[in-house]
Amino acid sequence: MLERSFSVEIEGKNSLSNILENLERYGRVCYKSEDKINKRSSEIFIKKIIENKHESVLEHEKITVRIICDRGVSHEIVRHRIGSYSQESTRYCNYSLDKFGNEITVITPSFFVNNEKLHIWQEAMNKAEEYYFKLLEMGASPQEARTVLPTSLKTEIIVTYNLREWRHFLKLRTAPQAHPQMREIACKILDEFKLLIPIIFDDI
Repeated sequence: MLERSFSVEIEGKNSLSNILENLERYGRVCYKSEDKINKRSSEIFIKKIIENKHESVLEHEKITVRIICDRGVSHEIVRHRIGSYSQESTRYCNYSLDKFGNEITVITPSFFVNNEKLHIWQEAMNKAEEYYFKLLEMGASPQEARTVLPTSLKTEIIVTYNLREWRHFLKLRTAPQAHPQMREIACKILDEFKLLIPIIFDDI
């Protein structure tokens, strides 16, 4: 069994350079003010759009993020309806194969730190792996054997939202009451977005 932590990667960062200019071009159609478009005005225009809660304009552009997390967190992510998802499938992935290192990979919960709870969790993960491999050895298919896999199982998921939905997602998932692991991931995404296009996310 391999333990690892979550990770976040923004896909196609280079393609995000024109987002603000594109949004200004789309948004100015509403006011027929296309003659005012220039690169220096895009941030000002988008800031006003957000302040005026005219966020439908933000739906014209999207960002895709590759997230490695546990299955429990991925279940929270896919509850967001306006999005596209491609996720590692436990129906088709056979973790006994060489390409998976002949082991399951689990995401270590950050809230179990060097204590008895962490030890119990590790024991449970090892048992889940043991029984998963036993079922495979007995002829069970991966989709049958997966029934004993834990919520902490590592998964990779590609998430695409438009900018308005990312704002909604981040407002919910960075809140203090969000699940601790979900909040860690959301805060990491928010930090990345603030570096890439701060004008859209700085108010979150």
